Amino acid sequence: YQRRVHGEQAREGLFKMTVRLRKTRKLRGKTTFGHGRIIKNRKHSGGRGNAGGQHHHRINFDKYHPGYFGKVGMRHFHLTQQKYFCPTVNLDKVWSLVTEQAREHYAKNQNEKKIPVIDCVKAGYYKVLGKGLLPKQPVIVKAKFFSRIAEEKIKAVGGACVTVA
Repeated sequence: YQRRVHGEQAREGLFKMTVRLRKTRKLRGKTTFGHGRIIKNRKHSGGRGNAGGQHHHRINFDKYHPGYFGKVGMRHFHLTQQKYFCPTVNLDKVWSLVTEQAREHYAKNQNEKKIPVIDCVKAGYYKVLGKGLLPKQPVIVKAKFFSRIAEEKIKAVGGACVTVA
């Protein structure tokens, strides 16, 4: 009869399982101690970790991890990320790059020939994307790149896209 105890009593060791009730007592004299054929129950019989992926575990690797071994593509020595640095801003946020007072000032004085210029590169954005709506107010937007939809929307409100190096 084994008594299960949790908490403090178990930690203090008040209830210990008696030696005569352990499973090992029954298994004394049995050659494999309940672990099947003699060669079984060794510690790492297939090797540790991913050992044998191309040898004795090949079927498993081919079936469940296809493409694990080998190479793909070309090597690119000294790969740096500055070439791909291109922060983006959407059209619905473009007007937030200038103050609200500036937008209202140009909205009131639309009959004048002055049009606001928003320099996205100066604000830290290289590319303008076309999500969102622009107010019906002409604007000149400066950036390194424009998406096709962004360019269409800017021109639709009477603005212009200026690419900057």
